[in-house]
Amino acid sequence: MLKLKEKISLKAYRGHIRNHSELCEELGISTSLPREDKEKEIIIKAYEKWGYNLAEHIYGMFSLALFDEEKQELFCLRDQFGTKPFYYYLTDEGTLLYGTTIREIMAQKGFKKELNDKLLQIYLTMTYTTGDETFFKGVKKLMPGRYLIFKNGEIEIHRYWKPEFKPDNTKTLNEWADEIHSTLLEVLPQVKSENEYVESFLSGGVDSSYVLAASDIKVSNSCGYDDSRLDESGLAKETADILKRENRRCLVTPEDYFAAVPYVMYNMEQPLGDASAVAFALGCKAVANHTDICYSGEGADEFFGGYNMYRNAERYGENLKTFYVGNTNIMKEDEKKKILKKYYEDFLPIDLVKDIYTENEGLDPLSKMSDVDIQVWLEGDIYLNVDKMGLAAGLEVRMPLTDLRIFDIASRMPSVYKVNDEQNKVALRTAAAKVLPEEIAFRKKLGFVVPIRVWMADSRYNSDVIRLFNSDIAEKFFNVSEINAIFDEYIGGNSDNWRKVWTIYTFLVWYEEYFVKR
Repeated sequence: MLKLKEKISLKAYRGHIRNHSELCEELGISTSLPREDKEKEIIIKAYEKWGYNLAEHIYGMFSLALFDEEKQELFCLRDQFGTKPFYYYLTDEGTLLYGTTIREIMAQKGFKKELNDKLLQIYLTMTYTTGDETFFKGVKKLMPGRYLIFKNGEIEIHRYWKPEFKPDNTKTLNEWADEIHSTLLEVLPQVKSENEYVESFLSGGVDSSYVLAASDIKVSNSCGYDDSRLDESGLAKETADILKRENRRCLVTPEDYFAAVPYVMYNMEQPLGDASAVAFALGCKAVANHTDICYSGEGADEFFGGYNMYRNAERYGENLKTFYVGNTNIMKEDEKKKILKKYYEDFLPIDLVKDIYTENEGLDPLSKMSDVDIQVWLEGDIYLNVDKMGLAAGLEVRMPLTDLRIFDIASRMPSVYKVNDEQNKVALRTAAAKVLPEEIAFRKKLGFVVPIRVWMADSRYNSDVIRLFNSDIAEKFFNVSEINAIFDEYIGGNSDNWRKVWTIYTFLVWYEEYFVKR
């Protein structure tokens, strides 16, 4: 007897569904199934029940593609914040190639590898790619909070979610802190199953410390350097000791760091000029030696006002929409015109965020900055790094603070409880102080720093930078004398130039990996 073909088939999926127990009960799925089978069943049955609205019923991180045999259409979906990537490419023959990695698409028939060179000038400002384009011509990202329908050779993209801020001025600081804490305690049991062994990343900051303290995780992991000025691993060890949790330290040496850059750029699939990504990649590889799941604290800074620049929000006021494109802004247009051989006058970073400013018209300046960073910086840099480096190492990184229920609190919280003259993340820190000593909960933010500004000036480590700055690849895109002038100025003592040097270098490494070596 022939088995009837399934009407709905799951063609691609990566992620983790947090509220799987409730969904299994509602959709009539056995909770005893292995996780992979259970999540496949949840997605298919959720689509059968709720159709295009299925994301409204799922908490977690996900990107997926379903084929509906009856409708003869492909349905692709990316989660609200873009924690998991999804890419698509329309061939000359009208076939849609798609996948959760770009390399999946590159391996399929009909793909033509061509550089999208205009993105370079965006990259030199942002240090990552934003918007739906990628450095591969024709390969597009499905943006966060969107779904795609492909039918009869036509692509339709619909937006089902966007960040919205509606301040509620009726609550006190302590009431907001109580809500954050009770919600995190509700979320955490869903982030892992009882039979899963999970460890946690731990820096010297409050976010990862709070996640560790509020969870039942026994082992934490930190990256450290021999340079004590930039090494947070000692603070992390102090936190772990206070919480009576084990702490492992991954020592990142300059030799290991520079040797890992090609590995990082290849597995990132897009160039990324975030220097912390290389250290994070080494940390992921170290953690993957003892677990395949690890917690991390991403999301809280953007939701709850964690960056020091947010304290200038009121001063920026209406001027934000003329310059603020996200957390990084490395090169101005005049400098890019000097160093680039091809410059597109009508392709500016600020144009890529104009729609966001239209959406958030009328909000206070801090909410506007937060909105831009949630839609641009988190998706383009932070979540990309976490996903790609975790995947490369065979490690699933889960982020308890990146959750719709946590964001819901942040979206209703007045900015005065996020940032004040003395402190950032005020309400989140107040919540964290329920399970952490105050000196940890209110510790000044350092960020995930790397001694790259020192290492790259050292002749023992920068030979590959010099090689690529004087290569045929560099000649293809840059006025080589101009980029070497930036490098020479950096070597001569202008340490502020290190970000420019690093951003140019990472692009050159990425290009060599994808267009020269392969």
